[in-house]
Amino acid sequence: MELVIGRIAKAHGVTGEVVVDVRTDDPEARFARGSVLRGRKPRGGPERSFVIDTVREHGGRLLVRLNGIGDRNAADELRGTLFLVESGDLPPIEDPDEFYDHQLEGLAVRTVAGEAVGTVTEVLHTAAGELLSIKRPEGTELLVPFVSAIVTAVSLAEGTVDIDPPEGLLNLEDL
Repeated sequence: MELVIGRIAKAHGVTGEVVVDVRTDDPEARFARGSVLRGRKPRGGPERSFVIDTVREHGGRLLVRLNGIGDRNAADELRGTLFLVESGDLPPIEDPDEFYDHQLEGLAVRTVAGEAVGTVTEVLHTAAGELLSIKRPEGTELLVPFVSAIVTAVSLAEGTVDIDPPEGLLNLEDL
């Protein structure tokens, strides 16, 4: 299974840097200087390899300079490019309380009382921590902090995430 670890959002400056929206739990390893990344446009097209020359953090995103991309025009042409890895190439996780994002996506979310909450659609990595994006049965989105005080159990075998939401979390759309 192909996993998206980042997406080029736009060019930055005039020297060929690109802004990358990170979609991985380990950006330091995936976007390290000298790393070779596979990339392609979201709607197909040829796949190409990119080598990272430099990387730095800026406003919660990464600014990346790719080998051979030396000006804004070349960087602009890469807008929307997805960086990919194969799930089978990922090292196994030893800690039973850690998960790859793709393992959580699609899991059913329920309260500790057994009430259905929705389905995990995405794991968001923010400056404040990880959030589970959950699609509610009525189609709305619920963001739940992925912290042990709220997420009490994850069972990949059962395909479930149990949460103990603080009062009001499930009713935020009513505010």
